[in-house]
Amino acid sequence: MERATLSKCERICSYRLIDQLFGNRKNSSMAAFPLRVVFMPVDDGNKILVSVPKRHFKHAVDRNHIKRQVREAYRKNKTILDGKSMAMAFIWMSPQMITTEEVEKKVVGLLHKIGKKA
Repeated sequence: MERATLSKCERICSYRLIDQLFGNRKNSSMAAFPLRVVFMPVDDGNKILVSVPKRHFKHAVDRNHIKRQVREAYRKNKTILDGKSMAMAFIWMSPQMITTEEVEKKVVGLLHKIGKKA
């Protein structure tokens, strides 16, 4: 059985890729409140970025907690996108925190939608 990990190569670190993801109007976007995802096909495997605005959460502890929740939900359910290579940016839109189970449910729903659309 393959371990479900989230390695460094699965995270978006390239400014060029971030610019392509947010700068191109052809890229798709969808929401499952409190998350919004912007995604586009890429050549080399799935890559993710998680963003929680400082406007909603002033304390870094809260922003980091939400980022951890989203990354963990993605890590556990990334096999939904098997065979598809996508760059995805998950953006938190709500000023409230929600439970880890709710976050996971929203991420799974978005991954299923991305899988159908891609």
